[in-house]
Amino acid sequence: MKNRSKEDRSNLQALRLVKHVRKRQPRIGSAKVYGKIREDLERYGIKIGRDKLHRLLREQGMLVPRKKRYMITTNSYHKFRRWPNLLMDMKLTAPEQAWVSDITYIHTKEGYMYLFLVTDAYSKQIMGYQLTDNMKVENASNALKMAIGNRRYPGRKLIHHSDRGFQYAHPSYIKLQEDNSIIPSMTTKYDPYENAVAERVNGILKSEFDLGGLFPGRAMAKREVKTAIQIYNYERPHMSCHMMTPWQAHRTGKYELKKWKKKISSRI
Repeated sequence: MKNRSKEDRSNLQALRLVKHVRKRQPRIGSAKVYGKIREDLERYGIKIGRDKLHRLLREQGMLVPRKKRYMITTNSYHKFRRWPNLLMDMKLTAPEQAWVSDITYIHTKEGYMYLFLVTDAYSKQIMGYQLTDNMKVENASNALKMAIGNRRYPGRKLIHHSDRGFQYAHPSYIKLQEDNSIIPSMTTKYDPYENAVAERVNGILKSEFDLGGLFPGRAMAKREVKTAIQIYNYERPHMSCHMMTPWQAHRTGKYELKKWKKKISSRI
């Protein structure tokens, strides 16, 4: 009975630690939350592994349910040149070898907004973004300019990969890449696995940071997006980066990316 009581107290303390993490990352999964509280568990002398924590969260109804997929924002029917996919067989070994770009929508009561993202494919750090109420090419350019300004390794050969949307194929956007010695790359067809990292980052922001909900207005959406990206970059660990945050992974610079044979894009 005494041992059972001790276990109950340990479980309650573990749940408090999980709730503390979820105040800022409300939909973080059990594996990643375990990585964030592991040192605290050891400090409190709580003997609980990742699988046991997962079972405990399931018993308490605290597992994070999956959300549905979202609308497609890509318009590939245009007259501009399509570029070959240079990432298809490329092995990433360091940050700023490849950036991936994509657009996702944010729903507000004042109308839809569009979030343009540029993410480092290796470290998973969001390098640049732009949130706006339209899908003009200049917004994609603004996100890329922010990313260029945030480069840590400017001398490194860099590929920019995206879908075949008109924003990314537009001559002005291609020129911005060429002016900064960035090599364009695109998906060969509409297949989310050809731009899996970008698709997954969209999904993380929507599902784990609740950007997939309905905001009262655009001003609040802008504040929430800014906060979500900051937490994502500096606090959210990635399994493929050995449980480092994107910020840590980008600065560490050299490690072997973890990969899985199936559903690779879901393990970041």
